[in-house]
Amino acid sequence: MNAIADRKPVHLAVYDTLADWETGHATAHLARAGYRIRTVGPSTDPVTSIGGLRIQPDTALGDVRPEDSSLLILPGADLWDTSGDLAPFARKARAFLDAGVPVAAICGATAGLAREGLLDDRDHTSAVSFYLAATGYAGGERYVETDAVTDGNLVTAGPTEPVAFAREILRLLGVYEGEVLDAWYRLFHDSDAAAYAVLEKAGAA
Repeated sequence: MNAIADRKPVHLAVYDTLADWETGHATAHLARAGYRIRTVGPSTDPVTSIGGLRIQPDTALGDVRPEDSSLLILPGADLWDTSGDLAPFARKARAFLDAGVPVAAICGATAGLAREGLLDDRDHTSAVSFYLAATGYAGGERYVETDAVTDGNLVTAGPTEPVAFAREILRLLGVYEGEVLDAWYRLFHDSDAAAYAVLEKAGAA
């Protein structure tokens, strides 16, 4: 089997009210790099995104094991702040991090991780610092005012930074690096047409 076929899948959490726009850059370019994207729901029952997309999860959260995954991606959703329904996803994130498997959380999912205590001792970011402070977590001193943060195996970002979120994920999994990663970010974040030439030369366009 080749290296791509040997890669473990990336698991994308899906649940009602998930924010459609936050993970598309990451999953699209991970898939182009050869990763299989597997959707994970609370169960295998269909869920509906904020944008009205109906998604049939590939698998249920309880059946996902860190050792079978390359990454767990947690998008934002209204449910992170309006109920405790998504707490099991934060607990699963703890299992992933404890096993040394990366987790990437954006928008409301960062609050879920804060409530789980996973941001107390890790550098992180989110929408704004007081959003996470409202969770009562103990990690306020580790909050970083920037677009996205990677600390070890954990990536965090705010809701307006899907491209920076993807950048950190692509860096963490070694999909792109250095000049190529910078060009990818400039192309998709800044619409810098000159960056396309760098990607094309590297075979990443």
